Amino acid sequence: MTDVELMRAVCNGDKNAYQTIVKQHLSAISHYAFRMLGNKKDTEDICQETFLKLWINASKWDASKASLSTWLHRIAHNLSIDYLRKHSRVQTQDMNEEQVLLQATGTEVKVVENTEPAPEFRLARLKRAIGELPESQRSALTLCHFQAFSNKEAAAIMGISVVAMESLLARARRSLIKIVKEDAD
Repeated sequence: MTDVELMRAVCNGDKNAYQTIVKQHLSAISHYAFRMLGNKKDTEDICQETFLKLWINASKWDASKASLSTWLHRIAHNLSIDYLRKHSRVQTQDMNEEQVLLQATGTEVKVVENTEPAPEFRLARLKRAIGELPESQRSALTLCHFQAFSNKEAAAIMGISVVAMESLLARARRSLIKIVKEDAD
């Protein structure tokens, strides 16, 4: 079944279609929320609320405006930002599960997934640096580099222009370079 068919079924109360959507999208939504919030408990709460909103508001999804993945990420993004603003914190105690490396070359930063355990000091430095980014920069970086959305898709999720997205990404990269260099000194 396509996303449109599944969502039509969800609108009609089909729990199997709902479970199929959850299975297809839970991992991506969970990874996004974890990278935004930094801990399992809050991630689980945001995921639950995201999929509850899907069930309740399924009829509001418009396939001509956004893919289902983009729409779900938008919901998770808004919930994560609201949570961060309410609690004014990012807890990173669980981020040791992340297998991420930071590669800085000149003025460019690349964030890449790594299948081998990274050196502990480097991973800790990256976690701290990402956690220190303002929520909008952290979200832009997460959507584009970790979730593999295009700048256009990420901008739609965040409700900003593509130009603003590119500006956020540039500022995030500069901030990461600065934080990592300060840690190295």
